Amino acid sequence: MTDDRGLQDAQVKIGTKQTVKAVELGLAAEVYVAEDGDQRLTSRIVLLCNKQGVKITYVDTMLNLGKACGIEVGAAMAAVLKQ
Repeated sequence: MTDDRGLQDAQVKIGTKQTVKAVELGLAAEVYVAEDGDQRLTSRIVLLCNKQGVKITYVDTMLNLGKACGIEVGAAMAAVLKQ
């Protein structure tokens, strides 16, 4: 992720529960998924995004995704909400 400020400035839901809920409710414009996240969790959100037509962007590590979202810990996924 080259532009770390992008996710910090956007309205973002971070983490598995919040991301899944945002996609299910049709609120997510784009979902970021960490490639090193737990496959049981990430495969579920990938299927859900494909079903709902939500764009998926992969990030190399959970730590990088967490930093991009402005948190000190890793994140398996995050959803950018529609404007």
